[in-house]
Amino acid sequence: MNGLHQGQPVLTAGAPLNKAEAAMILIHGRGANASDILELAGEFDQPAMAYLAPQAAGFTWYPNRFLAPIASNEPYLSSALQAVGDVLRQVEQAGIPAEKTVLLGFSQGACLALEYAARHARRYGGLVGFSGGLIGPPGTPFEYDGSLEGTPIFLGCSDVDFHIPLERVHETAAALRRLGGDVTERIYPNMGHTINQDEINFVRGMLAELV
Repeated sequence: MNGLHQGQPVLTAGAPLNKAEAAMILIHGRGANASDILELAGEFDQPAMAYLAPQAAGFTWYPNRFLAPIASNEPYLSSALQAVGDVLRQVEQAGIPAEKTVLLGFSQGACLALEYAARHARRYGGLVGFSGGLIGPPGTPFEYDGSLEGTPIFLGCSDVDFHIPLERVHETAAALRRLGGDVTERIYPNMGHTINQDEINFVRGMLAELV
């Protein structure tokens, strides 16, 4: 498809893609931009990795909450999922396989990264959801085909996040485990809608093992 998010820029940092040992695709949140999320590359301190951050048209991947009926977020959601897949194919064409590629997102970007991986289950280098969950209204069964084949997965969120209900984080962890993911879930008491140092440190360790 040639949707809203197709043709948007993809910002990069770290090692050149054709020389990198591994890659990370970073997906920004609502109202943010690719350069914001790309700042995490400096925190992870892995110079052998290529970092790629696609930009959402209009600074948002889909218009309504991730808890809204899925149809209400179309066709934007399908275009956003394709945008993630487009970058992943770019990485693969450069010679870096999915099992050496990490999908990471924050907030709306975390929801998108998690949903993409669940819908396209395979072994990834890692999957990281900072303050996010799988997409769909309450009662969604979260049943997907395929296997994540032991992909290391990190889910971090506050227990009182206004945007991300705690129950949805738990549901997401359970669904990804059913898909064969190796899930680490950390819930932080009274944290805001943000990323903390413990989360950064955990992901840094994931990347060190990958590279």
